[in-house]
Amino acid sequence: MRLSSFADYAVVLMSAAARHCGATKMNATTLSAETGIPLPTAQKLVSRLSAAGLLESSRGTGGGVRLSRPPAAITLADVVEAVEGPIAMTACSEMGAHDCSLEQECRIRPHMNVANNAIRSALAGVTIASLAREVTPAPFVSGEVEQRVAEQTL
Repeated sequence: MRLSSFADYAVVLMSAAARHCGATKMNATTLSAETGIPLPTAQKLVSRLSAAGLLESSRGTGGGVRLSRPPAAITLADVVEAVEGPIAMTACSEMGAHDCSLEQECRIRPHMNVANNAIRSALAGVTIASLAREVTPAPFVSGEVEQRVAEQTL
């Protein structure tokens, strides 16, 4: 399973907004410039994330968008569901009619909610705050690579 580009961009945009949390209001143009997300896509994301209650927007002088709650209270699951809808590995696990010819006799369908819940729980365990933190690479220790190569060849 892979996130769509739209969901991926939403995570990037929300992480950028989290880095500015409380300091300044941003707008789609500044978020686009900071993240490299094309402006039309950033505008759609701001609209969708605002509609989902993850961003608050205000118009006029000093207007813009900001997170609607602290970054530690917004999860990856919240962002993905805001732009993609409910997290579901298969169409039959969603409510409504489906076009699967196996649906009536499928023995797996009743169990798919277990997988869906596991994936949603994993995404809910990652906050936007954790994604907004800078990660510093571990320092390179001279000879470390040679040591690993020597160990692997033994």
